[in-house]
Amino acid sequence: MCGRFSVNRAISPIVSELFNTHFNAVTNTNLSPSQSVATLVNSNSTYHQVNALWGIKPSWSKKLIINAQAETVASKPTFRQAFQHQRCLIPCNGWFEWRTEEGKKVKYLFEHTDKVPLYMAGILFQHEFTELVTLTTKPNIKCGQYHKRMPVLITNEDKDFWFKSSYQEVEPLLQHVNDEMIHVESTD
Repeated sequence: MCGRFSVNRAISPIVSELFNTHFNAVTNTNLSPSQSVATLVNSNSTYHQVNALWGIKPSWSKKLIINAQAETVASKPTFRQAFQHQRCLIPCNGWFEWRTEEGKKVKYLFEHTDKVPLYMAGILFQHEFTELVTLTTKPNIKCGQYHKRMPVLITNEDKDFWFKSSYQEVEPLLQHVNDEMIHVESTD
């Protein structure tokens, strides 16, 4: 997954109603690493918003880490604890990928077919600030035409399971979603 996604504050009432909480997204149609993003967490069966900076920089890393691979998130020491205990969802309108076509980079937006919010899976880290890493997985057929990874997307039906289940139980959710759920269009 590329390092850009889109959030429009118009999703706030939809997310608020679905999660029975007050959610207030700030419009950022080109959200990039190190910027603040509104996430959802669940504690004691209640959802609430936590704002986090996108990316972590462990002492051993020379660069900001913004994604963790779903296939190894439960076993890698950097991510294991957060995956077990600090999962979150990132409501967004979609994410972007670029593909070279006829010598030119073309930007594509990936969004829900029904134009409703998508919920990217993430994990939180508590350091000086709350920080966030998004989870990626192997792409479905449609997304694979543009990039070798895609975000892990949690459906409305699986949101409670994502938060309330053990990390072993949520592993099936780390797979890609079906092609019919994603709409792709050029933004150029």
